[in-house]
Amino acid sequence: MTSELNDFHDSEGQEIPGELPLMAVRDVVIFNYMIIPLFVGRPASVGAVNDAMSKDKLLMLVTQRDASLDEPQAEDMYDVGMVCMIMRTLKLPDGRLKVLVQALRKARVESFVQEEPHHIARIELIQDEEEEEVSVEMEALMRNVREQTEKILSLKGIMSSDLMVILNNVEEPGRLADLVVSNLQLKVSESQSVLETFDPALRLKKVADYLQKELEVSTMQAKIQSEAKEEMSRTQREYYLREQLQALKKELGDIDDRSQEMEELRDRLAKCRMPPEVKKEAAKQLKRLETMHPDASEASIVRTYIDWILDLPWRKGTKDRIDLKLAKAVLDEDHYGLEKVKERILEYLAVRSLNKTTKGPILCFVGPPGVGKTSLGQSIARAMGRKFHRISLGGMHDEAEIRGHRRTYIGAMPGRIIQGLKTAGANNPVFMFDEIDKVGADYRGDPSSALLEVLDPAQNTDFTDHYLNMPFDLSKVMFITTANMADTIPAPLYDRMEVIRLAGYTLEEKVEIARRYLVPRQIEENGLTAKHLKFDDVVLAKIITNYTREAGVRNLEREIGTICRKNARKVAEGSKGPFPLTDRTLSKFLGPPKFTPESETEIIDQPGMATGLAWTEVGGEILYIEISILKGRGNLTMTGQLGDVMKESAQAALSFCRSRLKKLKLADNYFEEIDIHVHVPAGAIPKDGPSAGVTIATAMYSALSRKKVRQDVAMTGEITLRGRVLPIGGLKEKALAALRAGITTVIIPEQNKKDLVEIPEDLRKKIKFVPVKNMDRILSIVFQD
Repeated sequence: MTSELNDFHDSEGQEIPGELPLMAVRDVVIFNYMIIPLFVGRPASVGAVNDAMSKDKLLMLVTQRDASLDEPQAEDMYDVGMVCMIMRTLKLPDGRLKVLVQALRKARVESFVQEEPHHIARIELIQDEEEEEVSVEMEALMRNVREQTEKILSLKGIMSSDLMVILNNVEEPGRLADLVVSNLQLKVSESQSVLETFDPALRLKKVADYLQKELEVSTMQAKIQSEAKEEMSRTQREYYLREQLQALKKELGDIDDRSQEMEELRDRLAKCRMPPEVKKEAAKQLKRLETMHPDASEASIVRTYIDWILDLPWRKGTKDRIDLKLAKAVLDEDHYGLEKVKERILEYLAVRSLNKTTKGPILCFVGPPGVGKTSLGQSIARAMGRKFHRISLGGMHDEAEIRGHRRTYIGAMPGRIIQGLKTAGANNPVFMFDEIDKVGADYRGDPSSALLEVLDPAQNTDFTDHYLNMPFDLSKVMFITTANMADTIPAPLYDRMEVIRLAGYTLEEKVEIARRYLVPRQIEENGLTAKHLKFDDVVLAKIITNYTREAGVRNLEREIGTICRKNARKVAEGSKGPFPLTDRTLSKFLGPPKFTPESETEIIDQPGMATGLAWTEVGGEILYIEISILKGRGNLTMTGQLGDVMKESAQAALSFCRSRLKKLKLADNYFEEIDIHVHVPAGAIPKDGPSAGVTIATAMYSALSRKKVRQDVAMTGEITLRGRVLPIGGLKEKALAALRAGITTVIIPEQNKKDLVEIPEDLRKKIKFVPVKNMDRILSIVFQD
């Protein structure tokens, strides 16, 4: 915005009425003698201009307090403004007006006569105070203002010789103050403050203060710009000098460390076997790195990215051991039993020997803790002659752990899959995802969804990590996952895997595992020898029966380790041994028995009690059902932390018993005069599931008929209202629990008869399995009479 002097004689030759159309302007304060163009677009402002043009072309202009308001009210405008004459108007194509106005007189708005459709205000003209004579002090102040204005305009690069001539010719303090302020970019509030100061001397002093502040800011701004320009020039000069120095060293044969490093990267890239598109991207990134300054922040990011590309085994793999006999010997050496798993691995190796391009299988080992799921992966890798890498998924919540982070993030890294391949150094390792049933999801993504691509042989040929942003072939990797229970694995992920269930071990299998693996390992780890300590089968069976209750062997190894440590202390204190192990010494080392066989703890020798079988995450368990008949009003009470499904089974059992009213020889209103209380001991442990339905029905029938249930019989199955027995799961685990309790007969649903082939032959010899279709068959078996 510019302002210039004009010989127009203000209001002396022009009569200014007391009421004028009023228009609010934004971001500008208008001073005396200013000629300024304005763009008018708001309807109220256009109306005010048209009103003024229809009369004497006079318009009152005031400044808005808040420039963002489109429809300012009286309280939104300053009181003091300028009466202006419209010199020229031009209508623009978009409907706005371009108006050229000249300020005539300063005025104050007294009141508003009209607010719609545009403002009309009653005004009072303001006459500035006049000094009769300019004092020496005022002359010095005027000279100071002129000099400061010249400095500021020169620093901002908007110096005008015409403007300085005008400033030097102005001799009135008030007029000089107005002219200077109108050409400086002050805040609206500061400019309005100057406008509202009517004493010329005070107005000029105020302008001098603002000039001093503006001069300091402009000087600092100019200094910053100068320093930034010097820094940029210095950086450019250093870059050119460094490039010249590098060229000279290359000419002289004196290669620096960076050049040598680039040469090594080029050699590694030439020797590395990788797909053509990957090599092309790596060469492109290496070329970028060569042109970067070594201290640049992006240089380290690009260098790390190139290292990852060069370190990955794109086409480097180990040779599979196809000797099936040797592989079987390795598997048998590392693990006892687990015939189904070993058979599946040998099948894969057999197929691999006939078809070299076969894709790696996706196996999922599901079973209770301590049965050897994780160690199986290491044995498989050893049997096949492959590298082994394990990734624990328990508690993982971030999807980037699988797919990696994009390179734009600080500290970005590839995902655990790519990291594992780099660690293994081969593109066909055995990858074990441990605890896949414990993966979580939150705002950072769902890792199990990211695993869908990884664990699909049809898709993982082009697995793309976010960090690499290039496909990597995972089809040669053999993926193995482990889980304690399959229920929490997402269905799409579960569908992609071949599930192999590992049940618990029998007593004989645990004794064999302890003798072959656990005892030698613990003796060696505790610094003993076989001469110091000898575990016979009887002692091992005692430890298993009296000190552990588990499907696996983890606690068993812990108890064996306790015995070894206590004897290691004796050796360290000077005893030479050997140290015999008997029932007496066992209680000395391990304390009194922690568990007693179920057959000893519970004796079912009264009506209303029955033995059931339950499945848990840690294996099978014996479940005792107790039912009491009390006088009452037909209520059914259930205790023992039962889940909803188990409570519904009790309701179904009650309905079944009520349907057998005549067979029980009970009165028609019998159930209306009694209360039935169903209790399942171990009340602190939550229990749920339908497989206890037949056990509850049997115990309830026993209580109502006052007949005792056989002590050597346990049962499992879901019951319907008609007394049909439906199939259940976890038969092997439940059979092992029955064997531990000394039970010889297990009643199972007829539809579970097919599952008996999965139960070891020695277990089937010790337990008699009786398949049944309905409750009547169960009742005919369990009652002693």
